[in-house]
Amino acid sequence: MTAPRTLRFSRDWITRPVFGVVLAAIVIGAIFAGHGYLAVAIAAVALAAAREWHRMVGEGRYGVELVATTATIWLALLAFVLWPRDLTAELILACGTFVHFAIGLSRRSHPLWQAGGVVYLGVPALCVLTLRTIPPHGAWMVMGLFIVVWATDTGALFIGTLVGGPKLAPSLSPNKTWAGTVGGVVAAAVLEAAFIAAIGGSWTMGALFGGLLGVVAHLGDLFESLVKRRFRAKDSGGLIPGHGGVLDRVDSTLAAATALAIAVFAFHLDPLFGARP
Repeated sequence: MTAPRTLRFSRDWITRPVFGVVLAAIVIGAIFAGHGYLAVAIAAVALAAAREWHRMVGEGRYGVELVATTATIWLALLAFVLWPRDLTAELILACGTFVHFAIGLSRRSHPLWQAGGVVYLGVPALCVLTLRTIPPHGAWMVMGLFIVVWATDTGALFIGTLVGGPKLAPSLSPNKTWAGTVGGVVAAAVLEAAFIAAIGGSWTMGALFGGLLGVVAHLGDLFESLVKRRFRAKDSGGLIPGHGGVLDRVDSTLAAATALAIAVFAFHLDPLFGARP
């Protein structure tokens, strides 16, 4: 038998939920206000996330790369808003990736990692925006995506802190536990089932979908942990009180959004499972 974990009060208990609620309200407002508003919100996140990415992989030299990545993603988002039915946005991302590789080579600053930042941030950004424009219920699809991500992160934090136990991947992230991982997946399944049921869809399919996408969200979190260990960075940043850096908050979303877009456009999945809100 092991003794119960002793929980010590932390200011994060206050700042984390407060800022989490505020950020969630902004995201929800942008989702339902229209894809133009959502594009602006994504652009703001992309700027902050690109700064953290290039500061991390560039090991102190990131000004040129930050400007180039931000410009590439912003132009791609603008192109999608203006011409959503052609491939202009995707071509901009592809060109930006090659430009970044050339910049990395010329500055001898991890060209593959620098160029990878455009793909890592730009592809999910376009995925979210594309999902939002699916008529007539794109906003609800994106809402379901964020419910899974938020439930996974919150469930993992709560259960992991409360239960503790064996580490999931101590070489990558010393704080992640198996209990937290399972707790996050279960939370995603339960809340997504409730969401799908509330809007009139199949709650059983919603639970299965939520659990599977929760696993993908965890993998996205682990990937960012791998990058941080590769470049010996403890955190990606500290912009959001109680949460850390922007990348620390969107790493799960980047993976989950890409996976959902693939499921919808390649395999014709209906992520609302019959619901027509």
